Amino acid sequence: MKELPIADIFLSLQGEGHNAGMPSWFIRIAGCNVGCEFCDEKKAWNKNNFKTMNLEEIFFPIQSSQVKNLVVTGGEPTMYDLTDLTKKAKTLGLKTFLETSGVNEITGQWDWICVSPKQNKEPLQYSLTKANELKVVIEEDKDLTFAEKMKSFTNPTCLHYLQPQWTEKEKAIDIIYNYILANPTWQLSLQTHKYLNIK
Repeated sequence: MKELPIADIFLSLQGEGHNAGMPSWFIRIAGCNVGCEFCDEKKAWNKNNFKTMNLEEIFFPIQSSQVKNLVVTGGEPTMYDLTDLTKKAKTLGLKTFLETSGVNEITGQWDWICVSPKQNKEPLQYSLTKANELKVVIEEDKDLTFAEKMKSFTNPTCLHYLQPQWTEKEKAIDIIYNYILANPTWQLSLQTHKYLNIK
Protein backbone atom coordinates (compact mmCIF):
# COMPACT_ATOMS: atom_id res chain seq x y z
CA MET A 1 0.00 0.00 0.00
CA LYS A 2 1.44 3.35 -0.98
CA GLU A 3 -1.29 5.81 -0.01
CA LEU A 4 -4.96 5.85 0.98
CA PRO A 5 -7.65 8.51 0.40
CA ILE A 6 -8.49 9.74 3.89
CA ALA A 7 -11.76 11.52 4.66
CA ASP A 8 -11.03 12.04 8.35
CA ILE A 9 -8.85 11.07 11.31
CA PHE A 10 -10.26 11.87 14.73
CA LEU A 11 -10.37 10.86 18.39
CA SER A 12 -13.73 10.11 19.96
CA LEU A 13 -15.83 7.43 21.66
CA GLN A 14 -17.13 4.45 19.74
CA GLY A 15 -20.80 5.25 19.39
CA GLU A 16 -22.47 1.98 18.57
CA GLY A 17 -22.42 -1.80 18.73
CA HIS A 18 -20.61 -4.02 21.21
CA ASN A 19 -17.78 -1.54 21.88
CA ALA A 20 -19.95 1.54 22.46
CA GLY A 21 -18.30 3.99 24.84
CA MET A 22 -14.76 2.81 24.04
CA PRO A 23 -12.24 5.65 23.50
CA SER A 24 -10.88 5.23 20.00
CA TRP A 25 -9.03 6.77 17.14
CA PHE A 26 -11.03 6.66 13.91
CA ILE A 27 -9.59 6.54 10.42
CA ARG A 28 -12.34 7.18 7.88
CA ILE A 29 -11.20 6.00 4.46
CA ALA A 30 -12.88 7.64 1.47
CA GLY A 31 -14.56 5.72 -1.32
CA CYS A 32 -17.58 3.42 -1.29
CA ASN A 33 -18.90 0.75 -3.64
CA VAL A 34 -22.16 0.19 -1.74
CA GLY A 35 -23.96 3.56 -1.63
CA CYS A 36 -26.51 2.89 1.10
CA GLU A 37 -29.52 5.25 1.03
CA PHE A 38 -29.40 6.05 4.75
CA CYS A 39 -25.61 6.39 4.99
CA ASP A 40 -24.38 8.85 7.64
CA GLU A 41 -21.23 9.66 5.68
CA LYS A 42 -22.23 10.18 2.06
CA LYS A 43 -19.60 12.88 1.78
CA ALA A 44 -16.97 10.14 2.10
CA TRP A 45 -18.23 8.19 -0.92
CA ASN A 46 -16.14 9.98 -3.55
CA LYS A 47 -12.47 9.34 -2.90
CA ASN A 48 -11.50 12.04 -5.40
CA ASN A 49 -12.73 14.69 -2.96
CA PHE A 50 -10.01 13.83 -0.44
CA LYS A 51 -6.23 13.86 -0.43
CA THR A 52 -4.27 10.65 -0.24
CA MET A 53 -1.97 10.08 2.72
CA ASN A 54 0.91 7.72 3.39
CA LEU A 55 1.25 5.69 6.58
CA GLU A 56 3.48 8.22 8.30
CA GLU A 57 0.95 10.98 7.71
CA ILE A 58 -1.98 8.81 8.77
CA PHE A 59 -0.43 7.71 12.06
CA PHE A 60 1.27 11.00 12.97
CA PRO A 61 -1.54 12.24 15.27
CA ILE A 62 -2.16 8.75 16.67
CA GLN A 63 1.26 7.37 17.55
CA SER A 64 1.87 9.45 20.68
CA SER A 65 -1.66 9.07 22.07
CA GLN A 66 -2.56 7.09 25.18
CA VAL A 67 -5.66 5.79 23.37
CA LYS A 68 -4.71 2.46 21.81
CA ASN A 69 -7.93 1.49 20.01
CA LEU A 70 -8.07 2.12 16.26
CA VAL A 71 -11.35 1.92 14.33
CA VAL A 72 -11.06 1.83 10.54
CA THR A 73 -14.28 2.83 8.82
CA GLY A 74 -15.56 4.54 5.70
CA GLY A 75 -16.94 4.83 3.15
CA GLU A 76 -16.15 1.20 2.58
CA PRO A 77 -12.57 0.62 3.79
CA THR A 78 -12.26 -2.89 2.33
CA MET A 79 -12.08 -1.40 -1.17
CA TYR A 80 -8.36 -1.19 -0.37
CA ASP A 81 -5.70 -3.61 0.79
CA LEU A 82 -5.32 -2.75 4.46
CA THR A 83 -2.47 -5.16 5.23
CA ASP A 84 0.18 -2.43 5.58
CA LEU A 85 -2.14 -0.16 7.56
CA THR A 86 -2.84 -2.80 10.19
CA LYS A 87 0.79 -3.91 10.26
CA LYS A 88 1.80 -0.33 11.09
CA ALA A 89 -0.95 -0.13 13.73
CA LYS A 90 0.36 -3.27 15.40
CA THR A 91 3.91 -1.90 15.56
CA LEU A 92 2.43 1.03 17.53
CA GLY A 93 0.66 -1.30 19.95
CA LEU A 94 -2.82 -0.49 18.67
CA LYS A 95 -5.84 -2.76 18.86
CA THR A 96 -7.53 -2.81 15.44
CA PHE A 97 -11.26 -2.65 14.78
CA LEU A 98 -12.82 -2.82 11.31
CA GLU A 99 -16.25 -1.52 10.29
CA THR A 100 -17.39 -2.88 6.93
CA SER A 101 -20.45 -3.82 4.92
CA GLY A 102 -18.68 -7.05 4.02
CA VAL A 103 -19.01 -6.71 0.25
CA ASN A 104 -15.27 -7.00 -0.46
CA GLU A 105 -12.45 -9.27 0.61
CA ILE A 106 -11.20 -8.42 4.09
CA THR A 107 -7.45 -7.82 4.27
CA GLY A 108 -5.25 -6.93 7.22
CA GLN A 109 -4.87 -8.06 10.82
CA TRP A 110 -7.95 -7.30 12.92
CA ASP A 111 -8.76 -7.75 16.58
CA TRP A 112 -12.44 -7.08 15.95
CA ILE A 113 -14.54 -7.11 12.78
CA CYS A 114 -17.99 -5.55 12.70
CA VAL A 115 -19.98 -6.38 9.57
CA SER A 116 -22.99 -4.15 8.95
CA PRO A 117 -24.62 -5.61 5.82
CA LYS A 118 -26.80 -3.55 3.50
CA GLN A 119 -29.72 -4.85 1.46
CA ASN A 120 -28.86 -2.93 -1.71
CA LYS A 121 -25.60 -4.90 -2.00
CA GLU A 122 -25.40 -8.04 0.10
CA PRO A 123 -22.11 -9.03 1.72
CA LEU A 124 -19.88 -11.95 0.86
CA GLN A 125 -20.83 -14.96 2.96
CA TYR A 126 -17.13 -15.32 3.72
CA SER A 127 -17.09 -11.86 5.33
CA LEU A 128 -20.00 -12.81 7.55
CA THR A 129 -18.16 -15.90 8.79
CA LYS A 130 -15.24 -13.66 9.87
CA ALA A 131 -17.42 -11.21 11.83
CA ASN A 132 -17.05 -10.83 15.58
CA GLU A 133 -20.12 -8.62 15.45
CA LEU A 134 -23.07 -8.45 13.07
CA LYS A 135 -24.93 -5.13 13.16
CA VAL A 136 -28.05 -4.81 11.02
CA VAL A 137 -29.85 -1.49 10.54
CA ILE A 138 -33.62 -1.79 10.90
CA GLU A 139 -36.27 0.58 9.58
CA GLU A 140 -39.26 -1.68 8.88
CA ASP A 141 -40.51 -5.10 9.95
CA LYS A 142 -39.38 -6.63 6.66
CA ASP A 143 -35.77 -5.75 7.50
CA LEU A 144 -35.84 -8.40 10.22
CA THR A 145 -36.04 -11.13 7.57
CA PHE A 146 -32.84 -9.79 6.03
CA ALA A 147 -31.23 -9.65 9.49
CA GLU A 148 -32.01 -13.30 10.15
CA LYS A 149 -30.65 -14.30 6.75
CA MET A 150 -27.38 -12.50 7.48
CA LYS A 151 -27.20 -14.06 10.94
CA SER A 152 -27.47 -17.54 9.45
CA PHE A 153 -24.03 -17.15 7.83
CA THR A 154 -22.18 -15.97 10.96
CA ASN A 155 -19.93 -18.09 13.16
CA PRO A 156 -21.12 -19.41 16.57
CA THR A 157 -19.22 -16.78 18.58
CA CYS A 158 -20.48 -13.77 16.60
CA LEU A 159 -22.55 -11.20 18.51
CA HIS A 160 -25.76 -10.01 16.85
CA TYR A 161 -27.11 -6.45 17.03
CA LEU A 162 -30.14 -4.66 15.61
CA GLN A 163 -29.77 -0.89 15.23
CA PRO A 164 -32.58 1.57 14.43
CA GLN A 165 -32.20 3.61 11.28
CA TRP A 166 -31.60 7.08 12.74
CA THR A 167 -34.13 9.08 10.73
CA GLU A 168 -36.86 6.54 11.55
CA LYS A 169 -35.63 5.68 15.03
CA GLU A 170 -38.91 6.04 16.95
CA LYS A 171 -40.71 3.51 14.73
CA ALA A 172 -37.66 1.28 14.39
CA ILE A 173 -36.96 1.11 18.13
CA ASP A 174 -40.47 -0.24 18.75
CA ILE A 175 -39.93 -2.92 16.10
CA ILE A 176 -36.53 -3.88 17.50
CA TYR A 177 -37.62 -3.84 21.14
CA ASN A 178 -40.44 -6.30 20.55
CA TYR A 179 -38.35 -8.49 18.26
CA ILE A 180 -35.43 -8.83 20.68
CA LEU A 181 -37.73 -9.77 23.56
CA ALA A 182 -39.11 -12.58 21.38
CA ASN A 183 -35.69 -13.44 19.88
CA PRO A 184 -33.12 -12.94 22.66
CA THR A 185 -30.05 -13.95 20.64
CA TRP A 186 -30.21 -10.37 19.31
CA GLN A 187 -29.14 -7.25 21.21
CA LEU A 188 -29.91 -3.55 20.75
CA SER A 189 -27.36 -1.11 19.32
CA LEU A 190 -27.99 2.62 19.56
CA GLN A 191 -25.97 5.38 17.90
CA THR A 192 -25.03 6.99 21.20
CA HIS A 193 -22.67 9.45 19.54
CA LYS A 194 -25.67 11.04 17.83
CA TYR A 195 -27.58 11.35 21.09
CA LEU A 196 -24.46 12.92 22.65
CA ASN A 197 -23.86 15.10 19.58
CA ILE A 198 -20.24 14.04 19.28
CA LYS A 199 -18.25 12.97 16.24
